[in-house]
Amino acid sequence: MKNCEYQQIDPQALSTPTPTPPPHQGNEPEKKTEPKRPKRKWEVFPGKNRFYCDGRLIVARQSGVLPLTVGLILVTSGLFFIFDCPFLVKHLTSCIPVIGGVLFVFVIITLLQTSFTDPGILPRATPDEAADIEKQIDNTGNTSYRPPPRTKEVLINQQVVKLKYCFTCKMFRPPRTSHCSLCDNCVERFDHHCPWVGNCVGKRNYRFFYTFIVSLSFLTAFIFGCVTTHLALRAQGGKGLVFALQESPGSAVELVICFFSVWSILGLSGFHTYLVASNLTTNEDIKGSWSGKSGEDVTNPYSHKNIFINCCSVLCAPMPPSLIDRRGFLPADESAQTGGTDIELPTLATKSEINVEEKCLDFAVTCSG
Repeated sequence: MKNCEYQQIDPQALSTPTPTPPPHQGNEPEKKTEPKRPKRKWEVFPGKNRFYCDGRLIVARQSGVLPLTVGLILVTSGLFFIFDCPFLVKHLTSCIPVIGGVLFVFVIITLLQTSFTDPGILPRATPDEAADIEKQIDNTGNTSYRPPPRTKEVLINQQVVKLKYCFTCKMFRPPRTSHCSLCDNCVERFDHHCPWVGNCVGKRNYRFFYTFIVSLSFLTAFIFGCVTTHLALRAQGGKGLVFALQESPGSAVELVICFFSVWSILGLSGFHTYLVASNLTTNEDIKGSWSGKSGEDVTNPYSHKNIFINCCSVLCAPMPPSLIDRRGFLPADESAQTGGTDIELPTLATKSEINVEEKCLDFAVTCSG
């Protein structure tokens, strides 16, 4: 056995290899563990909607016709202000562009309010609420079995109203509520889904929709009348309509757009005026819910039997709050389920201690050998 002089080993004096960091791909900086950002409810919203401005604006996912609506309004109004207003101000009155401008601004504002406002979406039942309802109304014990439509009956103003069960939202729909197949949401006081505005029309945005179509009908009729007057004045003196169209080609485009759209817009405005005065929805009118088409003696339980009161209740009632709380934060447990899992790596100090132990063991083996 060799003579070895044992001496105390200073761990700090040992040369420990510098741990090699894992290779980086490119010039990516080292990732630091940062606290997770809490998710808002709109980020995991189950319906078929799009959200903008951090959940402040909501629109249907299938809203491809909305740009066409905005484009038609902008093009028609722009041509009107460029080609017709200068001539009409010179020969008639300067009030024409003012009236047109006011109507145009009102149309755009009400259109955007209709498109980006929550129409009255009802939140879906939580798993506990859905399980409780299922226990009450389904005793089959077979989860794959889909029973026939379930209903409840409630009494509203001495009129029996049936509440249908929604298999998607897992709840009984409140009165006048219907499930929109395009947005995949139950909407309170559902009127219809309008592709032209890119949203459902319901309890919270019906007043905006009604003012939009009424103001649009006024704007379309106003532009149509002004364009006709413009062309008639230019055609005076035996010059003819062809000369007038050559002098103002933009007016021809306006004339075609307004002629084919004014009738449908006026008809739509008149139809919804009838609905407002009767306190009906488009969905109820099409189905004939209160018209007695099924042979039953029924009356509209929501009508106040007065046109003025019906109009005030539909258009002037206080705006109900949104029920989906789309900008609220998810609970901590739900956020943890949606996030990834952090993996903790061994620290540098632990690796240094392991290297020191290995050096000491090698030194003892050398001395004993």
